[in-house]
Amino acid sequence: MRIRKNAVITAVGGYVPDTVLSNLDLEKMVDTNNEWIVARTGIKERRIVNDALIATSDMATYALNRLMEDGDVDPDEIDCVIVSTSTPDYVMVSTGSMVCEKAGLKNAWGIDTNAACSGFLYALTLGASMIESGRCKKVVVIGADKNSSIVNYTDRNTCILFGDGAGAVLLEQTEEPVGLMDSFFRTDGTGKENLIVTAGGSRHPASQETLDEKLHYVRQDGRVVFKAAINGMTNTCNEILKSNDLLASQIDYLIPHQANLRIIQAVGEQLGLSETQVKVNIDRYGNTTAATIPLCLWDFKDDFKYGDKLMLTAFGAGFSWGATYLKWGTLRKKD
Repeated sequence: MRIRKNAVITAVGGYVPDTVLSNLDLEKMVDTNNEWIVARTGIKERRIVNDALIATSDMATYALNRLMEDGDVDPDEIDCVIVSTSTPDYVMVSTGSMVCEKAGLKNAWGIDTNAACSGFLYALTLGASMIESGRCKKVVVIGADKNSSIVNYTDRNTCILFGDGAGAVLLEQTEEPVGLMDSFFRTDGTGKENLIVTAGGSRHPASQETLDEKLHYVRQDGRVVFKAAINGMTNTCNEILKSNDLLASQIDYLIPHQANLRIIQAVGEQLGLSETQVKVNIDRYGNTTAATIPLCLWDFKDDFKYGDKLMLTAFGAGFSWGATYLKWGTLRKKD
């Protein structure tokens, strides 16, 4: 009988900036108020980088360093770093390569992926495939975004939503019945105009016109994204349940992308899960894009027990969406 070799999460790390941007702070910047923001989004505050010299690669490195410290991980043993981000330091230098250099990973190679808010799950599956195939022994997957670099703080519809942060996980191979069990992803490019940063790429290179029209900031049609996110996240979770002969009641925890509390609650309700089964930290961090799910894993790691069934799900620009089913393993600890 062939033993299945899974990729299991063995260490986690996270980072959020020290500077807190509260709803009361935003009241002084745009025409909004704390009560409206909390009622519509569930967000009370978010963390923002206040140092222009700190970029996405720095936050990703801070999260990785925390992972290596808490998990007693030898940096020389890491084979690959995959960074999922929509806010890379540069257009033509991978953030992953910069993280390898900054973290002192002498034997690792680094790459980037970009699927916006769904990016961490996509990158997690790529990393798991490397582990399962035996090509790599230790793969770090990081979700990191400096959203404050693409947010227009005069646009009350978007500036209330986003924060900065990074989260990281270490994947290793196991023959135990834990680890990543299944994933189901979808994309629909027709939705791209509803959540987009229009300029800065090859379609619309930077120019005086793109600067004047503020096309380098994120733009969103909230109503369209809201409905699509609920449907996409719920449907992909149900696909995972069906293909693995699972009932929603057998899932111990749902780890959803933290974009809007009403979206999170709607997905949980449609799956028939209780509030205690759904992990939420959007009230403290806002939407950190690719970092939301790994930050949740970092925040709530002490709640997860060996063998717990976790459903991770996200929806983001592209449109991109999907779900990943995993069984929690044992985290490394310092001797």
